[in-house]
This record gives sequence, structure tokens and C-alpha cells, in this order.
Amino acid sequence: MALDAQIDQHARDFVARHHQMLIGKDWVDAASGQTFETYDPATGEVLATVPRGSSEDIDRAVKTARAAFDPSSPWRTMSPSERGRVIHRLGDLILEHGDELATLETLDNGKPLAIAKAADVPLAADLFHYMSGWTTKSGGSTLQISVPYMPGAEWHAYTLHEPVGVVGQIIPWNFPLLMAAWKLGPALATGCCVILKPAEQTPLSALRLGELCLEAGIPPGVVNVVTGFGEETGAPLAAHPDVDKVAFTGSTEVGRLILNAAAGNLKKVSLELGGKSPNVVYADADLETAIPGAANAIFFNHGQCCAAGSRLFVEESIYDDVVAGVADHARGITVGPGIDPNSQMGPLVSQEQLDRVCGFLSSGETEGAETVAGGKRHGDRGYFVEPTVLAGTNPQMKVEAEEIFGPVVTVRPFEKGGLPPDANNTNYGLAAGVWTQDLSKAHRTAKALRAGTVWVNCYNVFDAALPFGGYKESGWGREMGAEALKLYTEVKSVVTLL
Repeated sequence: MALDAQIDQHARDFVARHHQMLIGKDWVDAASGQTFETYDPATGEVLATVPRGSSEDIDRAVKTARAAFDPSSPWRTMSPSERGRVIHRLGDLILEHGDELATLETLDNGKPLAIAKAADVPLAADLFHYMSGWTTKSGGSTLQISVPYMPGAEWHAYTLHEPVGVVGQIIPWNFPLLMAAWKLGPALATGCCVILKPAEQTPLSALRLGELCLEAGIPPGVVNVVTGFGEETGAPLAAHPDVDKVAFTGSTEVGRLILNAAAGNLKKVSLELGGKSPNVVYADADLETAIPGAANAIFFNHGQCCAAGSRLFVEESIYDDVVAGVADHARGITVGPGIDPNSQMGPLVSQEQLDRVCGFLSSGETEGAETVAGGKRHGDRGYFVEPTVLAGTNPQMKVEAEEIFGPVVTVRPFEKGGLPPDANNTNYGLAAGVWTQDLSKAHRTAKALRAGTVWVNCYNVFDAALPFGGYKESGWGREMGAEALKLYTEVKSVVTLL
């Protein structure tokens, strides 16, 4: 069957459109009139043309969002229950248009269509459904206070949780729709207004989501979508003096730039950044679960996952078996266009990412790593890389020390005992995995690992109720769960003398 036949007609029609940015209720070209091209990572060919936003477009979007945040605006006067209903409706619309959105993710990002349908779309919808319930439940509290220097006085004191205001949100290209949901959900639940800047590599699902926001009944100006490059749109958004908070997901390097840009008006900042996550397999693990689990930990989403289990530590007595098993799994993965139903792993997202990952593979070979499986580019068309297993590495090698963000895992043995000595030897602390049938050992290891999420006998398990974020240079704050709401509210104390 021709691959074109796998493309959802609605997605096909959307890709072929004249694309514009959403500012308020209007779909507009960039103020400069400039555009840029996005590429199909499976072929390297032009996929779509979108507006190339600039600081002028950001400024217009911020002013529009500020007007939508006015106390007398439809959004601010909407009851919490009604706000919850429109957010829930947005989740419903994502499911109703699931095939179209999944196809857009596959065309834009390269991931297998089956994965986009099974994970990206339902998780995005569930996030909005979950957050819609918080609109009526995120109030403050009443407090009893006493003031030593005013004896005998009586007080009525309470706290309010109020929306922080206008928020700039900058999302990455690895899970475009899902990352938009992670950002928008808590911002909308708390009553904020948003300027969403999608990654330049993958803007299409964000633009379609903007349409669905209006269809769901979210008032114009509450969600604005501005497309463009980081230095031309992301930087002025982070620096804008009338933005109250900026939320960013991406590399630690860019996260530092976001912090610098946000310093002007000391706006609030939340960051979900990189990772180099340890995955620890003990000798008492169930290898029938642990081996495919360790493979999934790194090869899911082509390794383009901030939480990827990219450093595999295996107890010595089972080291050879685990290395052989993960390598066999890697060699058995069918690599091909995401739109092909037979593909289990699609391409990397861009030529830049292909060059980066291949550079790491060359570095590993030069520095003496043993390539057990994969190790090179797959084919000569599109941005494909073979699933790769590297053994014999050490913390001084780039492949083990730095985030690769591709389907490349390093494997090292450790002596029988507790936590591998180098498990926490990283600047990152986003996630980790533990494989053992000893429950006490699992809890001890989870406690010892410096990571925001620790999976035991599983990996890549996400739920809208589970906070996600990192220690150390993996970021500030948490996505999802009740914790995410704190990133989008100000706490006000009110004290009245009775």
C-alpha cells in the first residue's frame, strides 16, 4: 500500500493550507510577511510553510493576551465551573480529531503513527480533562492568627490563589501536541492567558490546537500561537516586560538563555530541561521484563525523550545477558517512515539532530566505546539513525557524559551491592529506572537516586496526576499534577481586623 494512502485526509488538507498565526481571534501572517519552511523528517522534503514571527508579532500577541486578562474580560469573569467545562471540551475535541492530530505529529516529528495515536493524542486529551477539574478546587485557605504586639485583637485572615497573568510558553519538538497540553492545561485551569511558541521544526499541531481552543469556547486572546525561530520569537517572548511568567521545555543550554532573558522584569520562570537518566538493572530482576523495558527506556520516541534511560547500569553477573538482550532488541526494531504502519522507529526530527547524533556516534568510536548494535546512519534519505548500544564506556566519554537525544544507550557493569557508583554522576536529575524483585532494594535505590521521577520495574509511565520535573540542571518546577498549578498562581494573604 502506498504510504500516501496512510495520511488522514483532514491532516493532508491542513498541511496544504496557507498557514497563519493565531493572535486574538485573528489568523494573521507575520508582520514582516516572512515565512519559513518545515520539513518531513522521513524524506527531508518541504512539508509546509508557516509565518516567521518576530518581536513585533510577539508584542502584538502579548498586548492581546493582556487585554484578555483584564478583570472585566470574558475569561476573567467566567465562573470556575464554566472555565472547567471549556477546558474539558478542548480535551474532547482532541479525541474527536485524534486521527488528524496524530497524523500531523507523524508528518511533522517523524514518530510512528501508531505511537502518536496510542500515546501523544490520548495523553494530551487526558491532561486537559484532568486540569479541567482543578478550576473549582484551587482556592486558598482560612487561617487563625495572633499578633503578639496587638494583644486582644481579633483577625480574619485568608489566602487567595490568583492567576499569575500573561504567560509565555515555549515548547519543544519531541512531543509537540503533548508538550503544548502540559503547558496550556495548568495555565488555563488557573485563569492565565498564554502566548504559545511551538518549536520551529514542528509547528503544525500547535496551530491546529489553536483552532480547537477557539472551537472549545476559550475566549479569543486567551491562547495565542506565534510561530518562528528561537532567537526571533522565543527570546523576545522571554524578555518581554509585560509577560509575567515564562515556561520553557527544551535543552539546558537554551534554558540558561531563557533565564537571562527573563531577568529584566524578574518574571517567574519554570524550566523542564535535559536529562541523562540512569537505568539500573540488578541481578535479581526479572530479565524477561527488564531487557525489553531497558530497550524501551532508550528507544521510545527514537531516544528523543528528555527522560530517556540513556545510561544503563547492569549488575556484573547478568551484564552479558542484558547487553546481548538489549542489542538483539535494537537490531530487531524496524526503522522507517512514521506513516508506514510497519515502522517501529521513525527518523530523527531534523538534519541538525541527525548531524548531532551521528557526531556522538563518531565520538564514541574515537574514544573507544564498543558498538554492540547499530552505530551509524540508517539509509541515505531522511534523518534516520540505527538504534545503537554502546558498551565499555566511562564517565569521561562524551557519549556517557552528555545528552545525545537520540536512540543511543551506553551500558556499564557494576559490582554486586547498592547503587552503582556513577548513577548520580551527572549534572542532570530528571528520571531514573530500577529493575529488581526485591521491594526493599527498590525503595532504597529510589531514595538514593537524585531524580524527579524513579520508575521501578517499568519506564516511561506518565499520568496527568503525576508531577514530572527534575533535580539539578534538569529544571525548575514540575509539570502535571497539582504541583503544576503552583507555577501559574500568585498567593495573596488578606488580613482583616475584626
